[in-house]
Amino acid sequence: MLLKVGKIVNVHALKGELKIISTSDSIEERLNHNYVLHITKRGEIIRDVKVASSRKYKGCYYVKFLGIDSIDEAEKYKNCELKIDSNLVDDLENNEYYFYQIINSKVYDEKNNNLGVITNIFKTGANDVWEMKDDNNNLFYIPFIEEVVKKIDVNEKKITINVIEGLLN
Repeated sequence: MLLKVGKIVNVHALKGELKIISTSDSIEERLNHNYVLHITKRGEIIRDVKVASSRKYKGCYYVKFLGIDSIDEAEKYKNCELKIDSNLVDDLENNEYYFYQIINSKVYDEKNNNLGVITNIFKTGANDVWEMKDDNNNLFYIPFIEEVVKKIDVNEKKITINVIEGLLN
């Protein structure tokens, strides 16, 4: 299985550098020199690439891959995704989760009422915040804190939360 770690959103400069937005909680380790990633389009691998260099700037990553040496070559990969093989992720401690384990999980309150689906995760510094979309396409933001998140079942893709006052308003 392939796991999405980033999206190529633009090219940068003339030598084939690509601008990437992270969709992973461990993107920095994936952008180390010589790390191999898959560039995919519509779920299909179109090229394997090796990181030559990377840097973070204003929340994005600028990455130079070996073999992509011009702006024309880089343009081909705009709007593609960067993925890794799932067997490359490390095991985590208890109560730690990878983004892919949380995203697309169904969210329920403590009375087992379906509230929505986790669609995105934001790293805020103090704690992660999970974006949840309900059946009416309304977005809500769930802080990943003990007071709110009560149970996570990654195998069932089910999360139970305590709906504190103001959380779903």
